[in-house]
Amino acid sequence: MRPAPARPRPEHPAPTGPRCRASVMAASSPPRAGELLAEARRAFREEFGAEPELAVSAPGRVNLIGEHTDYNQGLVLPMALELVTVLVGSPRADGLVSLLTTSEDADEPRRLQFPLPTAQRSLEPGTPRWANYVKGVIQHYPDSGSVAARAQVCQQAEHSFAGVPCGIMDQLIALLGQEGHALLIDCRSLETSLVPLSEPKLAVLITNSNVRHSLGSSEYPLRRRQCEEVARALGKESLREVQLEELEAGRELVSKEGFRRARHVVGEIRRTAQAAAALCRGDYRAFGRLMVESHHSLRDDYEVSCPELDQLVEAALSAPGVYGSRMTGGGFGGCTVTLLEASFTSQVMQHIQEQYSGTATFYLSQAADGAKVLHW
Repeated sequence: MRPAPARPRPEHPAPTGPRCRASVMAASSPPRAGELLAEARRAFREEFGAEPELAVSAPGRVNLIGEHTDYNQGLVLPMALELVTVLVGSPRADGLVSLLTTSEDADEPRRLQFPLPTAQRSLEPGTPRWANYVKGVIQHYPDSGSVAARAQVCQQAEHSFAGVPCGIMDQLIALLGQEGHALLIDCRSLETSLVPLSEPKLAVLITNSNVRHSLGSSEYPLRRRQCEEVARALGKESLREVQLEELEAGRELVSKEGFRRARHVVGEIRRTAQAAAALCRGDYRAFGRLMVESHHSLRDDYEVSCPELDQLVEAALSAPGVYGSRMTGGGFGGCTVTLLEASFTSQVMQHIQEQYSGTATFYLSQAADGAKVLHW
């Protein structure tokens, strides 16, 4: 989903030890989860000549609000999606790991085998790129079983093997998502709290602009460096410690561009706390207003939106039954997320597609569970 926006991400394959033979598949729509499991089992049988002993799944995610705050030790409010990655596997005793992916988006080769790391031998990133996420988790997997440690291992795998300097949000929501709830994450303390999102009259619509972007590009790490520079100039460990009033008072200490970047982050942290409170009291109009404010800030101060995302947001906001809409994810393409009345879903999707100059792809999902062991 980091979804990439709405599609599942393979860097969170399972909360269990990855020492196995495995085959992986990714879903494009929620009803296919059962089909994915059946297909993964079939691929495993064909490749390894036996039935897999374990099956697990992990969800994609969408961030409702709180963008580019995670690596600033701020607050985020994602929800897990019904779109999942499925992995099946079995342990083996020869010290090797064999991986097979059937994802159509994976680069070649689709089959890979390598030895487990030892004290004398470490795994290294390389090709195929899809396997770097799995290899990174194997290399850094913790001895302790706590959720925070597992999430941090997945984050470290992205940093050192996939080359993406991401925050901790994706990993925590993939592990801790719960049906009918969003998850408020404090990226400084790693404390989490469930926020109800089970109102049947509501719908969460994810719209893919189908404009491709890479979080590993130069713009993402540049934004991160700018935030760190402002925090240092203000004598703070991170922008989480900065209030808007302090930022205004220290305006002359930072560049104009750095000030705008920091203004987005500081304001977004505040908006995220307000948005979680609005959901708790069922004030969806207030939540929608905060979503729109978030998008404008990402567009104008953080400058990570693009014409296609702006167009999708404007189209959604001009449709009936919509509470709010914003870009979601790293930016420069990807997806928007829209909160709306469920009864208007078809009408809103049609309106967006008519107004959008490109071809949009839509995903509807309820708030879903995190990674889990599957039973068949």
